[in-house]
Amino acid sequence: MKKTIQIPLGSQHISLLEPIRFKFECENEKIIGVDADVGFVHRGVELACTRSFEFKQVGYVVARVCGLCAITHSLSYTLAVEKLLGYEANDRIKYLRMLMVELDRIHSHMLCLAHTAENAGFEALFMQIMADRELVMDLQEAISGNRVQFDFIAIGGVNRDLTPELTSLIHKNLTLLSEKIDTLIGLFDNNWSLSLKYKGVGVLSLEDAYTYNALGPLARATGLATDVRVETSDFPYEAIGYKMVLESTGDIYARNFVRLREIVNSIAMCKNIADNLPSGEILEKTKGKPKGEAVVRVEAPRGELFYLVRGNGGNMLERVRIKTPTFSGIPAMMEVFKGSEYADAPAILASFDPCMSCTAK
Repeated sequence: MKKTIQIPLGSQHISLLEPIRFKFECENEKIIGVDADVGFVHRGVELACTRSFEFKQVGYVVARVCGLCAITHSLSYTLAVEKLLGYEANDRIKYLRMLMVELDRIHSHMLCLAHTAENAGFEALFMQIMADRELVMDLQEAISGNRVQFDFIAIGGVNRDLTPELTSLIHKNLTLLSEKIDTLIGLFDNNWSLSLKYKGVGVLSLEDAYTYNALGPLARATGLATDVRVETSDFPYEAIGYKMVLESTGDIYARNFVRLREIVNSIAMCKNIADNLPSGEILEKTKGKPKGEAVVRVEAPRGELFYLVRGNGGNMLERVRIKTPTFSGIPAMMEVFKGSEYADAPAILASFDPCMSCTAK
């Protein structure tokens, strides 16, 4: 008679310092059932956006949802409000917004790769990637004035412009980073502990990616060609050199390589933006107050970030609804766990790059 045991992972675990709890049902070393629990960091952000802050302030509130993709949150909300106000930003504002979102993507992907290296036993590589990530963090601080919570996006534009000195710094830091990413690609492609060890582990099939609504790098690692950057017309991504990155095996190795290659593409796009910044004002006046309902999708580092905003023509909004990429990715994550070895659970979890700060909010 087979015996099953229940093993908890989280809500805090050495392999992923995120407040999510999994309960695995295991038969010997194999996971045969999974239950997930989220909500440990619920902060009531959505309610606060409709009860405590006027609509002009909410963009700075939702930037506090997450320390990794703060720009993406404030941008998503701002785009939704601007739709209700009937305002469309000029090209200079769009380029500056794209620049900061792509810098967000680079440092977020690097954090995930650092955790992957840590789970493989490469503590020194973890520290090296985190140190290299500072090149991006320094850029974001220089451009926005803040290191983590970037109050860069405003209704009607952005709060700071690029100077010639900042343009030079962008080229300098991103060129240095590009060399380091090339080295990382070699390591993740040739080192046994970072490549062969993860091939065939934690596989999400293309069919399951469709079935469980996988998004972002998780979906693209299975060959599913989905990316909000080319599915909406809010930003001219093709003009700055966007290329969709796809892998086909759906395992940890594929997810690592989607992120590595997306970093390379984001670096190229950031340089293109710095070299081809259109002329125009960085902050324009908007009129009126939001009335009606708007939905916006933006490609965050982990996939589609969804914002719904509803206003009645007053200063206070009626509803702000946020659906994050990790929330959408949890069903796919649970499916991948089933049938996997329990010993692989930390590496699989890290490769999904969950963000519970966004999800629980």
